Amino acid sequence: MRTAIVAIHQLPRTQETLWLRILGRGTVQKQAIDELEALSSNHPFRRATLELLYNLRQNLQVNQNSEEDDRELIMRLQPLYQQDREQAVQQGEQRLIIRQLNRRFGEIDSSTIERVQGLSIEQLEALGEALLDFSAISDLEAWLNQQIE
Repeated sequence: MRTAIVAIHQLPRTQETLWLRILGRGTVQKQAIDELEALSSNHPFRRATLELLYNLRQNLQVNQNSEEDDRELIMRLQPLYQQDREQAVQQGEQRLIIRQLNRRFGEIDSSTIERVQGLSIEQLEALGEALLDFSAISDLEAWLNQQIE
């Protein structure tokens, strides 16, 4: 068996060490969280790290005796969890609406798909209801044009 000690504060500031540095304390942890926030929302390191942290958060919340540092970490990361979950919901709704539109009207052109992908969650939900009343692709285009106004 091999054993190693990792001095988190001495790790290089790279994406590969981000997960470990978030588990550090003080300035090291703060810098790592800032780096995580700076990554684009669809960056693979961000997604993987948030998933690991989400699981850690669940485990820490089960433990009623969590330390103050653990509670602070959970609170600091809460907006990132929320943002990640909202983005996942929005992408899921986009895929569903686009599948429904393709099923109803045949293959939808890429410019229309881009317009649908630019809609908010609330607009996607409204479109999901409205498309039940659409009889032609022109109804969709008119509906999308109304959203811009």
